[in-house]
Amino acid sequence: MPSVSLNGASVKKRQQEEVLESRQYLTFLVGAESFAMPIGSIREIIEFGGLTEVPLMPSFLRGVINLRGSVVPVIDLSVRFGRAPTVVAKRTCIIIMELAQDGQQLLLGVMVDAVSAVLSVQEDRIEPRPSFGAGVRADFIEGMININERFLVVLDVQKVLSVEELSSLLGMSSDSVLAGGERDERSGRQQSESREG
Repeated sequence: MPSVSLNGASVKKRQQEEVLESRQYLTFLVGAESFAMPIGSIREIIEFGGLTEVPLMPSFLRGVINLRGSVVPVIDLSVRFGRAPTVVAKRTCIIIMELAQDGQQLLLGVMVDAVSAVLSVQEDRIEPRPSFGAGVRADFIEGMININERFLVVLDVQKVLSVEELSSLLGMSSDSVLAGGERDERSGRQQSESREG
């Protein structure tokens, strides 16, 4: 009977490997299109509301929200893709992302039309990104998931929400983008005060 226990051990090991090869993705709608992103960097999903618009910001930055005392910039994913702004409706929500930037964790909100489901997908079912025809910038795409003969675009979160790129588009430092534009003003005031004193 040792072969049974060895076989059992190999089956168990194979199951563990399959678990490791599977990743979870949140699927959501931007307009009528479905997209997915790995759930690893998602902190929470909240209802749309309480958004404060910030003057002189590009259209993809819809404003900031107060999340339990933290100022969180909110990016309209539709505008980030070069499309019309998201029309706020009953299912509109904000996905709160936690991103690593220069050794610290930063919060960003992503505005989407609706959240659909969480999928567990085997790594081998994720196909490489297409070179054309996906409707969003190629560098925003991590890969494609084939579900019932339909392809779901998996977003590369680090590229879509690149703090460096967003801050260069805004003409601000990345710290300022993530602090809602306040940090640069404070440091500028402190520098001028120290020069005067």
